[in-house]
Amino acid sequence: MAEEKKLVEEITSMAVDFPQWYTDVVKKAELIDYSSVRGCMILRPSGYAIWENIQKELDRRFKETGVENVYMPLFIPESLLQKEKDHVEGFAPEVAWVTHGGMEELSERLCVRPTSETLFCDLYSNIVESYRDLPKLYNQWCSVVRWEKTTRPFLRSMEFLWQEGHTAHATAEEAEERTIQMLNVYADFCEEVLAIPMIKGRKTEKEKFAGAHATYTIEALMHDGKALQSGTSHNFGDGFARAFDIQYTDRNNQLQYVHQTSWGMSTRIIGAIIMVHGDDSGLVLPPRIAPVQAMIIPVMQKKEGVLEKAEELRKRLSEVVTVKVDDSDKSPGYKFSEQEMRGIPVRVELGPKDIAANQCIVVRRDTREKTAVSLDQVETEIPRILEAMQRDMLERARAHRDAHTFTAENYEQFRELIGGQKGFVKAMWCGERECEDAIREETGATTRCMPFEQEHISDVCVHCGKPAKTMVYFGKAY
Repeated sequence: MAEEKKLVEEITSMAVDFPQWYTDVVKKAELIDYSSVRGCMILRPSGYAIWENIQKELDRRFKETGVENVYMPLFIPESLLQKEKDHVEGFAPEVAWVTHGGMEELSERLCVRPTSETLFCDLYSNIVESYRDLPKLYNQWCSVVRWEKTTRPFLRSMEFLWQEGHTAHATAEEAEERTIQMLNVYADFCEEVLAIPMIKGRKTEKEKFAGAHATYTIEALMHDGKALQSGTSHNFGDGFARAFDIQYTDRNNQLQYVHQTSWGMSTRIIGAIIMVHGDDSGLVLPPRIAPVQAMIIPVMQKKEGVLEKAEELRKRLSEVVTVKVDDSDKSPGYKFSEQEMRGIPVRVELGPKDIAANQCIVVRRDTREKTAVSLDQVETEIPRILEAMQRDMLERARAHRDAHTFTAENYEQFRELIGGQKGFVKAMWCGERECEDAIREETGATTRCMPFEQEHISDVCVHCGKPAKTMVYFGKAY
């Protein structure tokens, strides 16, 4: 019991210090470790397994829309990066440069990719000739490097894993359709698999991706009331195509520029899982993304037949869920706390009394609800419990988001809400950059998105009082 209590006490309470709670969870749950390179993290097996499940599920969804995987070089020649002025200016502060190969200075600097638009554009300029070559629907799984000043595990690191999709289309309409399609793929994935509800919308001109015609985003609300941009989809129009001379011959034998998109989701989304669902005991993983969905914990495992029965149960359950047996020498209480800290969705307790009663005790990680389940029914009951947990986690996350979403009709009310409450604030905006900048300077809040589902709160901008053009979600963000 002392060991069990000590294990839990090592995690700082959310209410006391949320950032420290977050750091404690990612470390104590052994998701990451810090490397000897500043701002770079080591993904340990438990953390990487979550990313593997994310990758597997997203990759399946991408391919269902016709996307193919490719891999592009790690390095980008400086001359190639310079071809799109807005793009290079947007990324210049974050770029890492290679200047030497061995002992020799390079004739041209090489950028370590912060993103791969220029590489894909270079490829498309060489392989797209006719309308018959379109569309090109490519994606790559890779790492990128951005020289961040301040870092935090998963949320912001100098090197991180992600996927970046890059597509080329014959028309502006096709490109816009693909941009929205992929945003919806992200939103559906987050809701159905990660149990995280999202706000979908368009970024303002100030917040859009460098070089994009339009940027669309999914925004999630963390437990502490801060927003997290969780995935983006960009419509590039024909801007990159003109810079890189990507033209094709249309059906009328006329030369046209292609229209492009780009879309990405990174290991940052693991941070969202932690901060939306976690509690003071540690990580809480939605069943559909958990690498281990059920942990069998033998009680009084040295008693004859207990470990054998636990292994028999593991084999049966492995047909329907991912499952392990904790047969270590630790006490049952310690194992319970450790399983909770690691976020494993259900633990299955099995001791001599349970075996005699032909049952096991199933405990949900999210509610700690205990259910006695007949050993004759485990293959149907445990998946049912996991599905109920998945649904309940989504509903709790949605209820939390809705309870922490506020409406402001004037600036006094806006400032009060942003300063005192934690969450999204919906307000009207005139569309002017000056107001957007002033709100950020005066309150620390940024425009998260102009949601697809618009509401009419008032006729005037919340900041300047001029006629309003759109309703915006504002918030403080990671």
